[in-house]
Amino acid sequence: MTAPASTVILDGRQGLMGRLSDLFWRRPNLLLVLMLVPPLLWLGIIYVGSLLALLLQSFFSIDEFSGLINYEFTLSTYGQLLQPANFDVILRTLLMATAVTIASIGLAFPIAYYAARYAQGKWKAIFYLGIMLPLWSSYLVKVYAWKLILAKEGILTWIFEKLHLTWLLDAILAIPVIGGSSLSISYIGTFIVFCYVWLPFMILPIQASLERVPGNLIEASGDLGADARQTFRHVLLPLSLPGIVAGSIFTFSLTLGDYIIPQIVGTSRLFIGQAVYAQQGTAGNIPLAAAFSVVPIVIMGIYLSIAKRLGAFDAL
Repeated sequence: MTAPASTVILDGRQGLMGRLSDLFWRRPNLLLVLMLVPPLLWLGIIYVGSLLALLLQSFFSIDEFSGLINYEFTLSTYGQLLQPANFDVILRTLLMATAVTIASIGLAFPIAYYAARYAQGKWKAIFYLGIMLPLWSSYLVKVYAWKLILAKEGILTWIFEKLHLTWLLDAILAIPVIGGSSLSISYIGTFIVFCYVWLPFMILPIQASLERVPGNLIEASGDLGADARQTFRHVLLPLSLPGIVAGSIFTFSLTLGDYIIPQIVGTSRLFIGQAVYAQQGTAGNIPLAAAFSVVPIVIMGIYLSIAKRLGAFDAL
């Protein structure tokens, strides 16, 4: 008496699954390889491949007469980055990224310290909610909201008027380097928006690193006669340094490559992101846009190598 066809198919499937299960049990590395191949192919082709194509474009040049790309290997495009106008763009962006990172550290550390040392139960949940909530809203909505807040007719100007501090606002706007006719079209306005948008990326790594600091170390520092300043300098700061550097990776790199905030809340002077957009769009100079794009990659490569030495990846 022969078995039904459905039973034969079912037994065949179970036998195949059983053989595969035995194979993966005997060779666990094979299963790991099969799981990693699809994402690695995606990462290698889409991400690394696009970066290599971008790097390749930066070694070409633009024909000044025809405006077409000259597909001959040259370093002249990188030489254009050293021209005063282009070098100013790089220096301006680097200074802004550095200033935003330093300011974010100063703002984030007290908040992170309170959350790590004093917030308990529902207050810690409220802390995480308050930090994460701005990240759930639209990036563009936040930037345009700050555009209205910083405008001449915005709420910030109204607060300065009510406090009779318009003279202070006028003095800030009168500073040649960072001022302007309004905060919404000035470097200081761009700086404020950058700090607001990227601040959560600084708070969370610092808070995570501070939670790893044993409380008895702080108590021992006080028992040994150290004041609050000495405790911060010799205990808290060194132990929280990996978190600080980890947060700075986010704030520094995001500021370095952003072009939307300077475009909406900024002056007519370009940042690297705007220069890339302008060169590949309006000007049609793809090689120069690619060369500008390589600059943040090189800077972040150097920065990440330093951060790794400081143990920043342990706090991510």
